[in-house]
Amino acid sequence: MQQAISFLTSKDEKLKFILDNFGNPIIQKRAEGFASMCHIILEQQVSIASANACYVKLENHFKAISPDNILNSDDLELRNCGVSRQKIIYLKDLANKVLSKEIDFESYATKSEVQIRNELISIKGVGNWSIEVYLMFCLQSPDNIPLGDIAIKNTLKELYNCK
Repeated sequence: MQQAISFLTSKDEKLKFILDNFGNPIIQKRAEGFASMCHIILEQQVSIASANACYVKLENHFKAISPDNILNSDDLELRNCGVSRQKIIYLKDLANKVLSKEIDFESYATKSEVQIRNELISIKGVGNWSIEVYLMFCLQSPDNIPLGDIAIKNTLKELYNCK
């Protein structure tokens, strides 16, 4: 990672200024698997705080967020944990696909990024943003950034004075 940071700061004065004044970024790591993908789905189009609160409620309710727990719960149970109706559909589709082996998180260490993307895009409600977040944080893929993220877009606009 340091090699990539050094390369980028040698090419970009604004990035160099930021890193010189604020230090290197903290590289976040999330566990691979079903629970993390659920968390990413909960984070779609809401604040991180809201998604985290919902995720914690699910953890407290189920003790372990698993495909069986999600699939065997009724919608009211999930709604009481703060999950929206639409995201219930997405979480249950993810759970179904994991249990039917259409999605196999354990195999991702041996799969290409294209194969992983093709699996994850098959989940209802999962698009490029969710896939890029999973690749970046769970699989630590070095060449991914969720450019559809509003915070990233706004930061790039501000830093580089673009529209």
